[in-house]
Amino acid sequence: MHRLLVLYPKPVDPDHFRDYYVANHLPLVMNWPGLLACRYSFDVATTKGEAPYFAVFEADFADAAAMAAARSSAEGQRVSADVVNYATGGVVVIDYPVQDGIS
Repeated sequence: MHRLLVLYPKPVDPDHFRDYYVANHLPLVMNWPGLLACRYSFDVATTKGEAPYFAVFEADFADAAAMAAARSSAEGQRVSADVVNYATGGVVVIDYPVQDGIS
């Protein structure tokens, strides 16, 4: 499995971010071809101090090729283009193969 991880620093308007993300952005994400699962949270915390991120999103794909195909598809391009409409604090995008930790 391959995972896409998106970290969102605090936006200028947190309420707008939450509302727009749920009502507009997530429906676009759900149309990604090859998407196996996804999850998000606005309740990002750290064990000490203030969390550097406001929100987090994860998406799972069968492999790196499936993720790349989804991101380069017409749907994926719409998802990418939509980020400027709510993520005024910026965005950090990371992807990696997922390894099982327990045998």
